[in-house]
Amino acid sequence: MDIMMQMEKYTKKSSIDRKLRELIKIRVSQINGCAYCLNMHTSDARKMGETEKRIYCLSAWNECDFYSPEEKVALELSEHVTLIPTKRVPYDLYKRVREHYNEKQYVDLVLIINQINSWNRISIAMGNTVTEE
Repeated sequence: MDIMMQMEKYTKKSSIDRKLRELIKIRVSQINGCAYCLNMHTSDARKMGETEKRIYCLSAWNECDFYSPEEKVALELSEHVTLIPTKRVPYDLYKRVREHYNEKQYVDLVLIINQINSWNRISIAMGNTVTEE
């Protein structure tokens, strides 16, 4: 867990916008069906000033014009990395991501995506649940 926490500290210091980091965490948690992480990251996003509309529409981000091109390509990458056995990460997606993010930012996006995938798997495997607060 120390290693997971060190990686979490690293990803929080990346140049990737903090609201985008939360949107990625929410979208990946939706795909993985991790209620615990969904509850945590939607709450965190709201505290950062993210709108309800953008949170609610994440599962249909590609049909919405209120996500920026940078956000959309990061969310697309998130889906491809999360569903890597079936989606892979095609070279054209890599090129589109690189139109908006430099090489270090690309690596940071991949690490953020993998970090939340790991947290989802740990949370689900440990039986974490969401309770009424």
